[in-house]
Amino acid sequence: MDLWFTENHTKNVRFSIKVDKHLHSERSEFQRIDVFKSYEFGNFLTLDGLMMVTERDEFAYHEMIVHPAMAVNPEIKNILVIGAGDGGTVRELCHYTSIQKIDLVEIDKRVVEVCKMYLPQTACKLDDNRVEIFYEDGLKFVRKKQDFYDLIIVDSTDPFGPGEGLFTKEFYGNCYNALTQKGILINQHESPFYEPDKQSMILSHKRISSVFPVHEVYQFHMPTYPSGHWLFGFAGKYFHPIKNFNEEYWNSLNIKTRYYNTDIHKGAFALPTYVKDLLSTNQE
Repeated sequence: MDLWFTENHTKNVRFSIKVDKHLHSERSEFQRIDVFKSYEFGNFLTLDGLMMVTERDEFAYHEMIVHPAMAVNPEIKNILVIGAGDGGTVRELCHYTSIQKIDLVEIDKRVVEVCKMYLPQTACKLDDNRVEIFYEDGLKFVRKKQDFYDLIIVDSTDPFGPGEGLFTKEFYGNCYNALTQKGILINQHESPFYEPDKQSMILSHKRISSVFPVHEVYQFHMPTYPSGHWLFGFAGKYFHPIKNFNEEYWNSLNIKTRYYNTDIHKGAFALPTYVKDLLSTNQE
């Protein structure tokens, strides 16, 4: 008998992956956590039935959420990561010896524990001595900080359930306050393609634009996410992702990547016309 994992991307579109084994299933305090072993994508994690990370394509997401900011400001030392319990974002940050401290805030401890067990490829640096994990609400955590972090990465789930509070104007304002004078915010910015994701993207951009003087959007390709066309946001108090891009510095680090490179960095901020129209015509 064939076993398939299926996610509804819209009421008219489904995405399915053939599964070898259902490795893990539980309901934590916050959500349902499942891990499957697939033929095409290796082990993958779902939360409340939605695809979060697969062994096959996670590198695209995690490299693009980390390296653009690090290539713009070489002086980043102190970092806050919100969400990202799978550990992939932390793994990419750990390539930089210049980073002194990484605070990871994940609301659900079980996500971290399950990923350490079944997704060691992404969770391999969660025990780095620069990493401190806080199991609490990211929205509440960031309220306590003022002028503290050089970089905040919001690696959130979609804007409902445990991740809902990470898309509010209050949250982005608190991130602004928690950042140092030249701080950068990178956020999971949803997709411009299907209607529900598109509306979340527009709303996030409006809210971030009302708080940060620099607010740009960049794209990457993610085969297992709805439409495959996904976005991150780059917001800053001072640095611009292209004008302040330090290409020579980043290449000198000789970091081994599979998706990100300095040509991709420049190209990722060149958006399709339909995305530019969505962002520009829906400003508040």
